[in-house]
Parts: sequence; C-alpha cells; structure tokens
Amino acid sequence: LRRLPSIVVFSQLLTAISKLKHLHPHSTIVSFFRQLELLGIRSDRHSLGILANSYSHLGRVDLGFSILGKSLKLGYPRDHVFFHSLINGFIINDKLPQAVQLLDKTVKLGFQPDIVTCGVMVKGLCRIGDNAGALSLLNKLQSSTHCKPNLVIYSTIIDSLCKDRLLREALNLFSTMKMEGIKPNVITYNSLIRGLYNSGCGKEAKHVLTEMLRSNIVPTVDTYSILVDMFCKDGNVEEAQATLQCMTDKGVAPNIITYNALLDGYCLRGQMEDAEKLLDLMKQNGCEPNLISFSTIINGYVKLKDIDKALTILETMFEKGIAPDVVTYSTLIDGLCKSNRLKPACQLFADMQAYGVTPNVVTYNSLLDGLCKSAQLDEAVAILEDMDDKGIKPTTVTYNILMDNLCEVGQLEDAVVFFSDLQSKGLQPDSKTYNIMTKGFCKEGLMKEADKVLRKMEEDGCLPNDITYNTLIRGCILNNDFSKALYYRDLMFSKGFQADAHTISLFVDLLYSDKLSISSKGLLQKFLEGLEVENN
Repeated sequence: LRRLPSIVVFSQLLTAISKLKHLHPHSTIVSFFRQLELLGIRSDRHSLGILANSYSHLGRVDLGFSILGKSLKLGYPRDHVFFHSLINGFIINDKLPQAVQLLDKTVKLGFQPDIVTCGVMVKGLCRIGDNAGALSLLNKLQSSTHCKPNLVIYSTIIDSLCKDRLLREALNLFSTMKMEGIKPNVITYNSLIRGLYNSGCGKEAKHVLTEMLRSNIVPTVDTYSILVDMFCKDGNVEEAQATLQCMTDKGVAPNIITYNALLDGYCLRGQMEDAEKLLDLMKQNGCEPNLISFSTIINGYVKLKDIDKALTILETMFEKGIAPDVVTYSTLIDGLCKSNRLKPACQLFADMQAYGVTPNVVTYNSLLDGLCKSAQLDEAVAILEDMDDKGIKPTTVTYNILMDNLCEVGQLEDAVVFFSDLQSKGLQPDSKTYNIMTKGFCKEGLMKEADKVLRKMEEDGCLPNDITYNTLIRGCILNNDFSKALYYRDLMFSKGFQADAHTISLFVDLLYSDKLSISSKGLLQKFLEGLEVENN
C-alpha cells in the first residue's frame, strides 16, 4: 500500500481550497476532515485552525469552539489565529456582541488582536450601522503602540459614514488619515465621491475627484460608473456618454452598473430609442441586461404613456428568464391605472401574486387610485381589505388617495372619517392631506371648516403652500365672500406666494359676468389690482 501524505501536505491543500471563495469551500473542508479522521490521520494545530475557521464561516461557531477545545487537549498552545476565526465567525453571522465579548477575553488572556482582527471588527460594526462603535475602536487603535489603523480600516469607516450621510465626519476622517501619512486609494475616493453626490454636494464631489486625479490615482470602473450616474441625474447625458467613451478608450470595460446608470439617464429624458440602442450595445459587449436594466426601460416607456411598449418589454423579460420584481409590476400597474386601463391592471395585479411577487403599499396605492377615479368604490374597499389581510399598512399617500376621491364625489363626511383615522393610526398628514381637506370643505361651502384646517395645519408644523392659499381664495370667491378672499390674498403675498392661473382666470370670468353687484365687482377689481402689483 502507498503511504499517505502527512497532515502538513493535507493542510497545504486545505489552505488552497479555503481560498477558492467562489466555490463555497467550507463545507468541502469539513467533509475532507471527516475523511482524514476515518483514515486515521492526526490533525495538527494548523489544520485544526483551518477547520475552526470553516465552521465559523458556516455559522457554527459553537463547533469552532469545540475544535479549539480539542486543540488545547492535544497540548497545542492557544493561538491568536483561532480566536480571530471565531471572532470573525460571530461577525459574519451578525452576532457582534459575542464577538466583542470574545475579543475582550482574548485581550485578558494576553493576546493582542492583530490588524486583521481589528479590521474585521470595524467592518462588522459598520455593517450594522454602529459608526460610533467603529470610531471608538479607531480611536483606541490610534493610541495603540502595536496595532495602528491601516488604509482598509479608514476606508471602511469612511464608506460607512458616507452611506449614512455623515459627510462632515467622513471628510474629517479623510483629513486625519492623510495627516497620519496614510494615502487614500481609489476605493476611499470612490466612497467619498459617491457619498457627497448622493447627498446633494455635487460641487464637493467634483473637488474630491479632481484631488484624486491630481494624486495620479487611476479611476476604476466604479469611479466611471459614479460619474456616469452623476451626469445623468444632472440631466447632462451628453457628458455621461463622453465618460463612457473615455473609459472604453482607456481600456476600462463598462459593467452593468455603468450601463444601467446611462440607461436611466436616457429614460429620464425620454430618449427611448437611445436606451434601446444601449441595450443592444450591452449585449454586443457581453454585458447582459438585468432586472434593473429592463425595469428602467419599462419606467421610461410608462412615463411617456407608451404602456403597450412597456408591456412588450415585460414579455421580453419573461422570454429571457428574468423575473420581474415588485418595482417592475408596480410601475406597470401605475401606468395602466393612469391610462384608465383598469382591467389589465387588475389582471397584472393577480399575475404578480401568482408568480410569487407580493404587492407592496405602492402597488396597492396605484390600484386604489385607479379604482377610485373610475368610481369603482366597492372594488377600492376590497383592495383596502386585502391590504389589511396581507398585513400591509396604509401610508399617508393611501389616505390622501381615498380622501381626495371621496371629496371629488361629494362624500365629504367619509373623507373626514378617514382624516381622523389617519391621525389616530399615528400617521402624519402632509401638505397634500391638508390641501385635499381644504378643497373638500371649500367645495361644499364650509369655509369656517376650511379655515380650521388651515389653523390645524399651522399648529401641526406643516407649512401652508401656494396650493393651500389659492384653494381658500377660490373657495371664498365661489361662496361670495370677497372680503375674506382679499384677506387670504394678502396673507398669501406675505408668505411669498402668488395667485395661480386658475385663481386669476376665475376672477376675470366673474368680473365680466352679469351675476355680481357693482360693489362685489369693485372688490374683485381691487383683488386683481393687488395681483398686478405683486406680479410686477
């Protein structure tokens, strides 16, 4: 019989397997160890460490501890690599408190965590959004003599701060790392550029980009993707196209994120022909469109009210084996409802559930609005009941839809009930909510009630807008209370708002009608003169 290799050789093989992350190696390693035990091959300290690490990655930190116990029984000394694997296992499985406890114990045992362990801890804290904890650990490392924070740790925290829009803190930390002599890399810069732009600081994002280029740091595909997205969201699609061409010329292949950003730019501007051409280009370059690509195209066609074309794209998705998600379905259902095509909207609503896609509150709101506007109130009530059965809580938007449509059909009392219900359920009315109720009361001639809504709106900290004042003014005029209309006009002007075209048109029509007295026309004339002065 051939002699089996030693455990050292097997450990080398196991180490190589553990690095093949795309093959999910840890289950393979556990199975391999069982075979070694059956063959009577005794594990050494290194191989046991590999096994403990695999158990930790598989979510069985308890078995990792068992392997640690076995190692100690075999007479091997405690190993910081073991502890690192177990701490990492807790973090991977979102058990950060246990990771912190184990880290404290290892320090008490005389082991100082290395930079890898500290990096894992920082990453875990950032992943759960504990930026304060990550910064606290960073401060400890900065004052440490044996384990100074490195580029990875700084970049991880900066990225987390940017994602939580804590930009001042991110920029301060960025300055600190440079003062400490740690040079930011392209990953650090990408995080800052993306974070600044997503928070509306486009100018600052461009400054950071300029600094990066002056530091001779080569942009990656992520950098270019961020730039394409920035230009598209600013409506500068031509610049986005130029960026795509530039990266291609420099040998950087666009990825799905780059293409999807440009697709979104085309769709935002209604350039659907260009969007379709880009889809073809993606395929030619070996980058197959994904769910986001097709959903973006569908949204573009829906915005142009070309619902049939949007439905054709949906069919293409099915043909390619790409399952639509709740966003895709909600976009189409909203488009169908706004086009008064309720039957296919309801059918699509049923289809999505048949395919295992659960509607969300946005889906329900679209269908609810369509049914209400088509005076199918019984069906709308059924939709509300279905929401309740599925445990989907209505939002302020849901209530706004109901109240608006009830006011339109003269069911003001029911709208008032929903208005009270909204607040009793802890939802916050927005300006649209108050404006709907104001309009409802004005329509019924209940101007005192409309004025109460204005007062409540102000008391609740929701500032009235131009729609609020114009609605009240029109209500006063239609109810022949011209002096009150003048009062609201002056109040509106004092808040910096102007009369809209609808209000002015109403006054002009009344001024030239035969239904008003001379004194009433005098008040209207005074009103219009005030408008002219304000507009000038």
